[in-house]
Amino acid sequence: MADIEATVDLTNCDREPIHILGGIQPIGFLFALTADWIVARVSANVADFIGRTPEELIGQPLAEILPQSAVHDLRNRTAMLRGPDAVERLFDCTLVPGAPGFDIAIHFSGGQVVLEAEPASGEHGDATGMVRSMITRLDQCGDFATFFKEGARQVRALVGFDRVMVYRFAADGSGEVVAEACKAGIGKFMGLHYPASDIPAQARELYRRNLLRMITDVNAEPVPVVPQYDAAGQPLDLSLSVLRSVSPIHIEYLKNMGVGASMSISIIVEGRLWGLFACHHYAARCPTFERRSVSELFAQMFSMRLESREREETVNFERRARDISDQLLGAVASDETLLKDPDWLGDILTNAISADGVGVWIAGNFAFSGTTPSIDDFRKIVRALNSTAAGKVFATDHIASLVPGAESFASAVAGMLAIPISRSPRDYVVLFRSELVRSVRWAGDPHKPIAYGPNGPRLTPRESFAEWKQLVEGHSKPFTDSELRVAETLRATLIEVVLRLADEASAERQQASARQELLIAELNHRVRNILGVIRGLIRQSQPSEAVVKDFVKLVDGRIHALARAHNQITDDHWGPAPMQALIDAEAAAFVDERERVISEGVPILLNPQAYSTMALVVHELVTNSTKYGSLSVPNGQVTISWQRNEANDLILRWCESGGPPVKAPTRKGFGTTIIDRSVPYDLGGSASIEYKPSGVEAEFRIPARHVSEPRTFAGPAIKYPRASMGHPQTPPGKMLAGRDLLLVEDSLIIALDAEDIVSRLGADTVSTAATVEAALDSIDAHQPSVAMLDINLGDRTSFAIADRLMDLGVPFLFATGYGEQAQLPMEHRGRPVVQKPYTLENVARAMDDLLFSAGESAE
Repeated sequence: MADIEATVDLTNCDREPIHILGGIQPIGFLFALTADWIVARVSANVADFIGRTPEELIGQPLAEILPQSAVHDLRNRTAMLRGPDAVERLFDCTLVPGAPGFDIAIHFSGGQVVLEAEPASGEHGDATGMVRSMITRLDQCGDFATFFKEGARQVRALVGFDRVMVYRFAADGSGEVVAEACKAGIGKFMGLHYPASDIPAQARELYRRNLLRMITDVNAEPVPVVPQYDAAGQPLDLSLSVLRSVSPIHIEYLKNMGVGASMSISIIVEGRLWGLFACHHYAARCPTFERRSVSELFAQMFSMRLESREREETVNFERRARDISDQLLGAVASDETLLKDPDWLGDILTNAISADGVGVWIAGNFAFSGTTPSIDDFRKIVRALNSTAAGKVFATDHIASLVPGAESFASAVAGMLAIPISRSPRDYVVLFRSELVRSVRWAGDPHKPIAYGPNGPRLTPRESFAEWKQLVEGHSKPFTDSELRVAETLRATLIEVVLRLADEASAERQQASARQELLIAELNHRVRNILGVIRGLIRQSQPSEAVVKDFVKLVDGRIHALARAHNQITDDHWGPAPMQALIDAEAAAFVDERERVISEGVPILLNPQAYSTMALVVHELVTNSTKYGSLSVPNGQVTISWQRNEANDLILRWCESGGPPVKAPTRKGFGTTIIDRSVPYDLGGSASIEYKPSGVEAEFRIPARHVSEPRTFAGPAIKYPRASMGHPQTPPGKMLAGRDLLLVEDSLIIALDAEDIVSRLGADTVSTAATVEAALDSIDAHQPSVAMLDINLGDRTSFAIADRLMDLGVPFLFATGYGEQAQLPMEHRGRPVVQKPYTLENVARAMDDLLFSAGESAE
């Protein structure tokens, strides 16, 4: 490297451009040719091999430099190159007439043809037979350890290095020596670990592209390629070069280990760099070109056998897991209580995936088996899992990376694999693994202190184990890809079980509901029939006298009022029915001009008993008014208003105006009795009526136990005067005045729309956030007084924000576009939920509901 930073750490290696160092090793020479085979670059040592200097060669056609037969062979071999990383070889090619031949490697680099030649060894063995024999020995190995050991032994026998290791990469880029073959008396590297920075990322990428890398002598001086830069100012890319010179940092690394020569052969499994055959020699060594080629071929065959063995192991593992899954499905199908038995569940699941404990969380209930966290810690884990993407298996070897404070129980439980077993609520089976403090033998301390070497501030060899132990505290044995695939299979099985049980329970509920609906429908049908028969009997039995006809009409009207009330109640499944519907029905029956009966008050529901009673009372009032009062003349009006008193009873007022002068009746008939006595007698309330000359005024008190409010309406503090049968309501008031609102929404357009709505509702300030982190930062910077949270934020949820607001006592509601499918965690069930798209009305209703339930006024 040209420049070494003052602060030295292992990232120096990560930034080194090892593929464009501009030189080769001196065991051979290099030509770089243009597309028309004119020499563009050569190595400075070319004269040592073919007797012509770089100045004589650059700019000359290759056909004027080498024999025609050699150029012909080279062109034919170049035509065989396929793919961007292909390298072709030509053995014992005559480049100088009368001189020994050369072994040549050919590849493309940046549109140029690169030829690398070294003196031929003259060694021509049976490469095919040799590799076949080596592979036969591999196939006789019964397990992976023997397989790796035999591979290392075969490579050492082929290339003759003092030490050959099979080096396997971990997911984080670090590596472990899993097998070695070495001469006696030089110590063992078996089991040693190396940090990811020892083979930096760009080196690992080159190993994936260029399968064999050789360093013949760590003390050799590199030979420059001339010219260093082309006309565009670019150096020659030597990524695929077999002679590429070596990074000074890597040379120093090898010298620190006492290594004189090295060779690495890549092991590629399923397109990724699985590991290496790492070969060390404690003096200079250069295996022949042919032996290097055979060892590369052997490594490719080794990789194929390794891939086959790993796949076979995975298939067997997953087949066993499927058998366990089938066993689980059959057992739970016959006894659903087994799903809540953690000991049984733990036994069957840990036969598929090794674990030290099992925790089960179903509908807020939990059960444990084996080594698990405490109940409170398990709740924290479930809450954190609810913030991850729904419906996916989640695995970690470090719980503290997901759950803050998990370090406190990491000595008992450090890793987990969570299997969601339902869609709603979020239920889990969690497999726990204990902390694994491995006796890892590093090849020195992975945290290297600064020292000064031949390349400036540099890194000294590693020795300390304490640094590694600190690095892995709180970690468990990681879960493998195969185990994750098995977990997905088990998740599908458990979901199938849970859904089957849920379907059975749902079917039972539906059957019960259907039976109830059928019974209610039959009763309603009979009640309606009875009322119809009574009305028919009265009408058909009436004589011709006018007085009797008037009486029949009066009684028929009262029965009809009861029938209308009954219809309204049964339409609401024999539940509370709206007061406004009662007034609308009576007004429509007697008054053509709907605006003549005005109602004022918040939407109120009356239970069935109160609704039937008030239907008769209102019917009598409307009947009397149409005969004698304000509704008997064209311009007369009736105003019906209601509100709650301090005792939460409903006060309903009837006020007539614009009609003829009124006098108190001289005779008290049945209709007057209904008005005066129905509410006190049937409902336990009170009633009063005044016959003022300007119009009749009446007041009724209905006890609170008979009254309820629709939970989706904006609350009792906003009143809407309305004409019967539905004149438009006035917009809601500034219910958010004086409040600072936090709006969490991951869509900008929707956020702007929602911000406009809450501003129209009077919010003083609106802070918007699109992510969990941004929302938490906003809360820390300025605590809001109310919040509206979109449930789904990309692949996360807003439940972590909700937890924070709940801890601070800030009222909040959720918003979702998933309709009834949106499910909330146990601690947030019952919170108001606004269905998207946002509208002024649905936000107003939800906000008023939220603030009223919190004991606040929405005004």
